[in-house]
Amino acid sequence: MTVETPELPQGWSVRVPGGADVPALVALSNERRQAARVPGGVDTERVESMVVGPASWTRRQLVAEHDGELSGWVVVHDRAAGRTGVDLVVRPDVPGADEVAGALLGWAAATARAVVAERGLTTTQLDASPYVAEQRLKQWLTAAGYRKTRTWLQMTRPVDDAAALPPPREGVVVRRVATHDNGVPVAADLQRVHRVLEESFADHFNSYRESFPEFLQRLREDPGHRWDHWWIAEVDVDGETITGGALVATVSQEDATGSEGSYVDYIGVHRDARGRGIAKALLHTVIRDAHDLGRNRVGLEVDADSPTGADALYRSMGWTTSYETESWHAECRV
Repeated sequence: MTVETPELPQGWSVRVPGGADVPALVALSNERRQAARVPGGVDTERVESMVVGPASWTRRQLVAEHDGELSGWVVVHDRAAGRTGVDLVVRPDVPGADEVAGALLGWAAATARAVVAERGLTTTQLDASPYVAEQRLKQWLTAAGYRKTRTWLQMTRPVDDAAALPPPREGVVVRRVATHDNGVPVAADLQRVHRVLEESFADHFNSYRESFPEFLQRLREDPGHRWDHWWIAEVDVDGETITGGALVATVSQEDATGSEGSYVDYIGVHRDARGRGIAKALLHTVIRDAHDLGRNRVGLEVDADSPTGADALYRSMGWTTSYETESWHAECRV
């Protein structure tokens, strides 16, 4: 299925981005964060990966220029079967911004339909993630048929108390995934992590099945990915050792102090192992690891309406909210 390039107003042009566009895309993304009053900046390595690196392999994207200045960017991410991420940024003060945003979102929907057809499916969920303060973007999403479905808290905590954190409860052991002599992780452990995370989130908001290859590919696209940031929690249940939980973290870029951080991409506890302190044991592990590596913080994202009350757990453990994002969804059919 061929997707036509969108027609834009006079003074605008559109094309596929290249490596030379990375600095301008970083600047555009940082403008977006600043306008939304979001702390910190965009990671240049992540932007580069999306445009010309491994993350580009699962993305289709366009940049829009106004009078020769890069002023818009739309990305369609083939995240998994039935799930397509859409990210849009357009300078709102540039003439024709509303029309351009609508055209780019229309192209994103058409591109998603092409991806769905290539997968042999008939439908996918479009998923956009505006910052809470991005009222103009949310107006564009509403006009394109999206609706708000959830709010997410982006939280962080310092790691200077790592030495005082308690060990896991008796019967709980947290370890890194096993590796071969050459440092490559053992497949069986990676599959354990994937399986326990899939089962842990089965009863959560917007849960869907992500295949093992999709899971691995998506995580490895991140420049901050490290195999030694994958942990497994094993627990004794009625005399049998089971995989009770898992945590996958990445490296966060340096902050204003010049210190990197760790970020919890995933943490899950199997329903059969809940109530045994596994989540705290995994979180304490990543906090201690970040401290030992000279980092100054651990970040994570949590559903503001989590049925498990995870946000309360994180607050009780020292996390505070830095900013909020939202999920906006639309159904896309071939």
